[in-house]
Amino acid sequence: MADRLYTSLETDEIISALRAYSKLDKAIIARMAFSFSLVNAGKNVSRSTNFSGGEMKRPSFVANDEVLLRTLISQVYQIEDIDENEFYSNKSIIKDHVDNGAHLLWLIFKKNGEDINRWYSEIIAAIQLSGAKTVKTKDLDIFIGRNILLNTDLIMHLNDTTKHANSHLAIMGKPGVGKTQFLLKILADIRQQSDYQTNFIFFDYKGDVVDNDTFIDVTRCRTYKLLQNNEFLPISPFILLDYNDQDIQLSAREKAESFASINSKLGVVQKGALTEAIVAGYAARSGSDKPFPDFNDILQIASSNYEDEGKNDDSLIEVLRDLANFNLFWSHSSVIPPMDKISNRSMIIDVHKMPVLKELVGYLVIERLYKEMASLPDSPIKDGRRTLRTILVIDEAHNYLGQKNIFLQKIIREGRSKGIVVFFASQSPADYQQKFFNFQELLEFSFIFQCEGASSASIQDILGCSPKTAKDLQPEIARLEPFQVISRSEIKTEEFSKFVAEAFYKNF
Repeated sequence: MADRLYTSLETDEIISALRAYSKLDKAIIARMAFSFSLVNAGKNVSRSTNFSGGEMKRPSFVANDEVLLRTLISQVYQIEDIDENEFYSNKSIIKDHVDNGAHLLWLIFKKNGEDINRWYSEIIAAIQLSGAKTVKTKDLDIFIGRNILLNTDLIMHLNDTTKHANSHLAIMGKPGVGKTQFLLKILADIRQQSDYQTNFIFFDYKGDVVDNDTFIDVTRCRTYKLLQNNEFLPISPFILLDYNDQDIQLSAREKAESFASINSKLGVVQKGALTEAIVAGYAARSGSDKPFPDFNDILQIASSNYEDEGKNDDSLIEVLRDLANFNLFWSHSSVIPPMDKISNRSMIIDVHKMPVLKELVGYLVIERLYKEMASLPDSPIKDGRRTLRTILVIDEAHNYLGQKNIFLQKIIREGRSKGIVVFFASQSPADYQQKFFNFQELLEFSFIFQCEGASSASIQDILGCSPKTAKDLQPEIARLEPFQVISRSEIKTEEFSKFVAEAFYKNF
């Protein structure tokens, strides 16, 4: 039985460097490397043939977890018995994954600007084997502020199915009145009260949340600053549950409709050309370990088709070129593998530097979330409390609500049973009543900060109050002080509640 192995020279240098930054023990970093590689590379990991690094003794690495390590390897490799050479030696599965994982960890460390806290957050979020964690239902009772007239605490019972039909939420008000601070307070409380089991995907349209280090630390989320420091989303919009012809055709048509709903210049001809290019992209990657295209593939195929047909570049080629050249999503040239799931991650996607494609990036991520949601079992309910898996947070939502995003509509309609929730932040109550879809009807929680020009009809619909009350509230809403809020009342005899909202910066 081998009692030691030798890492590669590169691995030894990486572990030493990460130890200096993180103050973690070398054995812990080695185990992180092993876990990260096991999850992301699996049995396709490359064989390591360099043994000129540091010595790693078996008791230090394995400790008291040999049964667990063997079980994890057996699960990934689909083998029942692992002999000693395969388990721990210079020719072992563990050595291969330690060396491969160390290289991946270092790439992530560099990508995060050598910020050890952000590096650590991304690694922890990534090392999750399916079924490894049992989700427990939590009571999400969030303190949101104090009633101005009654001077009483207001508690939002977010996941109480005996009181609320769903957990969708909207915060509306003009800039600078406190709605973002209120939103961050709610999200931070949810993360802590759920023991970090409830995740969120936050579209930061203004770029004022992604640089809030306190919020990032408190919520343990990962940030993706698109078009900054070569950062990209390690997400592939083209991953499917099954790669049969029917699913590929359906996905290609859905992508074409998504593009057309965002860009009015894409007509029937462009949609057909995009569908054809996407289908061809899947065919070109068929049989590989990652049988799905990236935007570089689609651009190359579409451009080639245009050239063969003697067509000039148009708005479709322009959009595809932007998606490929801006390096917004995962590509086959990426060293980091694509996320297998996004519903189990907490992340802020910063799009404020993007001159174009903000809505399209959101559309593609929302589509991916919906596809994952559709495959999930119903979220468990215990004592009337439903487990919330993921919150989709859309800042400056008026930029999205006007788009005919069928996947956002489906998440709003179908997400309740799956534990998928949508939080909106926008500027006016009128934003939620679109001609093609009435979002307001499915909002269980609505909070109105100071708004100018809010119609009495939209106030009535949001609060569910009488026409007279809505008309009386119009001037009051226009004069609200920062952090003052009008919302529905949980007291049946009252048509609305007025309170002072809690701010994130006062609580954390």
